Amino acid sequence: MNVVKVGDIEIGGGKLVLLAGPCVLEGFERSLKIGRRAKEIADKLGMPYVFKASFDKANRSSIKNYRGPGLDEGLKILAAIKRELNVPIVTDIHETYQAAQVAEVADILQIPAFLCRQTDLLVAAAKTGKVVNVKKAQFLSARDMINVVEKLRSETEKILLTERGTSFGYNNLVVDMRGLPIMRGFNCPVIFDGAGRCGKFIGRATRIC
Repeated sequence: MNVVKVGDIEIGGGKLVLLAGPCVLEGFERSLKIGRRAKEIADKLGMPYVFKASFDKANRSSIKNYRGPGLDEGLKILAAIKRELNVPIVTDIHETYQAAQVAEVADILQIPAFLCRQTDLLVAAAKTGKVVNVKKAQFLSARDMINVVEKLRSETEKILLTERGTSFGYNNLVVDMRGLPIMRGFNCPVIFDGAGRCGKFIGRATRIC
């Protein structure tokens, strides 16, 4: 198994790692409070912790829904939280032009599920030299993710894959646990996204399988 390092944290080395935080940034104080509490829980359990929040949720269902503070303000908030908590940061990117700027703050660039097949976005993220975490799309099988991995490996080996469920329509997401070892077979650490499927998680939380 390829072990991916994020600062002093090893992902894929056999120890559970928690990535957690608010789905989208809701201001500095509120986001910091959530991150601080998540870190306290992780520390208590002896788990390394990575703060996760999006500066922009560009795939909201409704145009009326809150998307976040945007790129510039969002990166300022993420940088401040990173300093306060002294933990790595993971956040989403949606456009190729965002990759280099976000990489100045984030330790992990995350590719949203609906964008996981976008070649230019994957390559732009990989070229930053930062770890890239790709969420498996709801419409893809786990085996289809090998194509995503091959695109990223044209530029980097720092790859994480996230299982976040498969949709069979009717707004239901079902997690096929067979997908975890399938994606692990690509020699990449695999993350399980428990948001919406496990009430114990804080906000949008992911954990290493």
